[in-house]
Amino acid sequence: MKVLVTGGAGFIGSNFIHYLLGARKDCHVVNFDKLTYAGNLANLSAVAATPRYAFIRGDICDPQAVTAAMQGCDAVIHFAAESHVDRSIYEPAPVIQTNVTGTFHLLQAARELKVQRFLHVSTDEVYGDLLPGQTADEEFPLKPSSPYSASKASSDLLVHSFVRTYGFPAVITRSSNNYGPYQFPEKFLPLIIMNALSDKPLPIYGDGGQQRNWLHVEDNCRGVLAVLEKGSLGAVYNIGGLDVMDNLSMVRRVLHLLQKPESLMRHVTDRPGHDRRYAVNCSKLTAELGWRPRIALEDGLRRTVAWYTQNTDWLDSVRDGRYRTYYEKYYENRDASLGAVAAARKH
Repeated sequence: MKVLVTGGAGFIGSNFIHYLLGARKDCHVVNFDKLTYAGNLANLSAVAATPRYAFIRGDICDPQAVTAAMQGCDAVIHFAAESHVDRSIYEPAPVIQTNVTGTFHLLQAARELKVQRFLHVSTDEVYGDLLPGQTADEEFPLKPSSPYSASKASSDLLVHSFVRTYGFPAVITRSSNNYGPYQFPEKFLPLIIMNALSDKPLPIYGDGGQQRNWLHVEDNCRGVLAVLEKGSLGAVYNIGGLDVMDNLSMVRRVLHLLQKPESLMRHVTDRPGHDRRYAVNCSKLTAELGWRPRIALEDGLRRTVAWYTQNTDWLDSVRDGRYRTYYEKYYENRDASLGAVAAARKH
């Protein structure tokens, strides 16, 4: 099988390519990635010379490039996305363009080329803010809160429309908060680890009581492959961890593992429209395909902290000027930046 993986130089995409090449020795992978700020080919240096792996730099919003890259592929796994909620709040246009229009171009090309299987990777954030103790199954209403989650819900519906209208062979996965190696340090957990390693303040949004369903990226990769190979066409499958934990408790666990003081914690202004709880019910994936998470949060978090501690060269390489500018604007000068967002909302 020849598989096109979009966004394969990103966090989950690169982890999936590593997993797929190891799990399926007869599989060939084409990595199609624009290499934005969050894409890093260093994530794949260990497989770069593998004959079963190829990289093509390209944009999913470029239909000609998409069609050329997809030629001869049996399956498409679509990870590519602008995925940071905060960036979607401050600059929503690129998020809509990539996540909605880009997905449309991929669907069009895959239908024209008669690709046998198309897996669209989505997120639990499309379900929106849940009540205390509530979980969302695949039939739960879509109630996205941010431009990011709205763009993902939109792309999910595009996929559904192609299945219904054209009989297109697609499936969708919606995963909870992934963590693990190679995650760009604008995201919550690597940012906390990175700052703690440098004894810098740890920015915690609001009261830190936001609850998330934590899933190790390796467990997500196993789930994605199971759905690709055995999932029912047109179906949606949630992929989530066993552990739901608030952000403040996650920070304390990281500080404990790194033997750093809690005095590093600093509460900052919360982001607009911040959902309090995400949690998914994965019983469908377990019942139909036999998947269940294998990596407990305690073990996965320990392994993740160890990876970032042992890969400081990788961290240094991704913290380029664009990241530093973003960090200074939206973390160190957070109140001023959010004030500008609030002013824009009034107009």
